[in-house]
Amino acid sequence: MLIREHIQEYCTRVEQMLESYLPDARLPPERLHSAMRYSVLGGGKRLRPALVYATGQALSVQRALLDAPAAAIELLHAYSLVHDDLPAMDDDDLRRGMPTTHRKYGVATAILAADALQPLAFRLLTSHSPMLNQPALQIKIIKTLADACGSNGMTGGQAIDLASEGQQLYAAELENMYRLKTGRLLHASVMSAAYCAEDLNDQALKDLERFIDALGLAFQIRDDILDIEGSTEQIGKQSGADDAKQKATYPSLFGLERARVRTNDLLTKALAALDQFGQEADVLREVAKHMVRRES
Repeated sequence: MLIREHIQEYCTRVEQMLESYLPDARLPPERLHSAMRYSVLGGGKRLRPALVYATGQALSVQRALLDAPAAAIELLHAYSLVHDDLPAMDDDDLRRGMPTTHRKYGVATAILAADALQPLAFRLLTSHSPMLNQPALQIKIIKTLADACGSNGMTGGQAIDLASEGQQLYAAELENMYRLKTGRLLHASVMSAAYCAEDLNDQALKDLERFIDALGLAFQIRDDILDIEGSTEQIGKQSGADDAKQKATYPSLFGLERARVRTNDLLTKALAALDQFGQEADVLREVAKHMVRRES
């Protein structure tokens, strides 16, 4: 099976979960529920759920156990994008080739929709039947996702991103921002699946953490490169936005060529961390390559 087919299979599975847990837009408050559904179901690559499922496949975890973390992580990702796009943040008009949520529904409704998506993610983790008889696992995954969203995760990374506009950062400072803003939720995607595995030793957990740390950095640097080289139609959002806002990015600080070299080095490092997992991790390896070599 080709990697695109695997990812499409993962997408279909998580879409069914999201559809079943998102509120019906016909139920009050209708506008809020409509905005929530628009923010989540309006396209998207579903790469974080793909990481959940591919990691689970590498570790022989039953897919039914992965559905809740995969869907919860996508809800958290959607909430973060709605907030990132707001006028007070990145002030973006396009997301996934469509008007951003605040452009379609207004700023107030967009804020409320994002606010509602976050608790829905945690509610899903506490109510999906395959996890109900494993409270220790539920708590571990909930803590992992909560940490990924907080001041030592996405929120903290966004704060650093906003504060660094027009500033020169050292490579270590930039990569720390990337690890928080982008990497923590990617880390949660891999580790949530790992926690679902039985009898996984400490070395395997450390190798998975090395894998996703390197992949998360490579993924964000690739995103920076696409902002420069990709068209608005290709990437689904306004191209050149980082430069226009004087954001600190790897290409802006170190140049495109060095950014490409760093991306390739990080991908090599990520793949090397999976050596102990054998052929069972082949799909995970292909997902990683797809994330770093994508054109949108």
